[in-house]
Amino acid sequence: MAHDPGISTAHAVSPDSGEHWTAEGAWEVAPGVHRIPLPLPMDGLRAINVYTIQTDDGLTLVDGGWHIPVARELLDTSLRSIGSGFGDIKRFLVTHVHRDHFTMATVLGQELGVDVALGIGEKPALDLLNNTEDLTENPFHAVLRSAGAGVIAEEWQRLDDGEEGDPRLWKHPTSWLDGDHEIELGSRTLDAVHTPGHTPGHFVFADRADQLLFAGDHVLPTITPSIGFTVPPIHDPLGDFMASLAKVRALPDLQVLPAHGPVAPSAHTRVDELLAHHETRLADSLALVASTGSTAYDVARGLGWTRHLHAFDGLDWFSRGMAAMETKAHLDLLVARGQVSQDERPDGIVYRVVDAISVRPPVPNESSVPTVT
Repeated sequence: MAHDPGISTAHAVSPDSGEHWTAEGAWEVAPGVHRIPLPLPMDGLRAINVYTIQTDDGLTLVDGGWHIPVARELLDTSLRSIGSGFGDIKRFLVTHVHRDHFTMATVLGQELGVDVALGIGEKPALDLLNNTEDLTENPFHAVLRSAGAGVIAEEWQRLDDGEEGDPRLWKHPTSWLDGDHEIELGSRTLDAVHTPGHTPGHFVFADRADQLLFAGDHVLPTITPSIGFTVPPIHDPLGDFMASLAKVRALPDLQVLPAHGPVAPSAHTRVDELLAHHETRLADSLALVASTGSTAYDVARGLGWTRHLHAFDGLDWFSRGMAAMETKAHLDLLVARGQVSQDERPDGIVYRVVDAISVRPPVPNESSVPTVT
């Protein structure tokens, strides 16, 4: 993920709390809207922001968090601090299917008998997770091999923590979000906007009246979401992501309520930065594709990662896999743009530059690192 110059997620203060954005509590971001950071069991991302929206008949939650005991207990405590509880939850609007957003929502939704809404584009992933007996291997391993990262696929086999075995975590939602539409929440109206890219079924929710964008992982203030970390794999996830950014840019400029990081003042400003970052990253990737052919793994090893420009081989095995898949997403967009050709081989897709004249040397101070979000 790429970081803004001078801004670090690790040190970011959120204006609603005046404290580090992960500080425990229910922080009011607008009348009737609170941000509740919940912990995550990972080093890269320390918390996820769950948002509560007060309606005439109870609470709507945007995202649910990762279903782990400490997060569930903190959600209960935080809701009680604003005079509510689990019994007041009437609906979950889940931005996308990743487990730090979906699993608490689906488990609580089943227990409480309330609506859990998720983008229809996430159905293939849930179908896959609900039919694991038909799988001969983790589906991400095939994606890694297509990126030329077979050695990483072998290491990932040792990283599986077994959580996907709990059938409660991956139940299909009670309703599907399909296409752009309005959602009425009492006196409040949200625009549900389909923003594929990070995942195929990602949605953001725009409250034009209060100038709020519940942005999920689509627009993050200090990092960029992982791209290409999706199964079943899709054709051009980065192209989808950049088109979705342009779609959000066409909305009014709204305050960003992100899933990770502090509340930010301008969606337009951040979208412009994200688009510029990926154009730079595309140029850097193009410059690293050798005339004799390169896999995404080869290119990823030539790029700097994290805001500290760590070498690829210095990353942990999980982050190396994420980096290889994100690099593949950049190369696939270059193929779609006609700048690179591809040749599918058993040990990975090999990419070649179509027009070497257009290639410039990579910029050494631009960086990105993928993180599971």
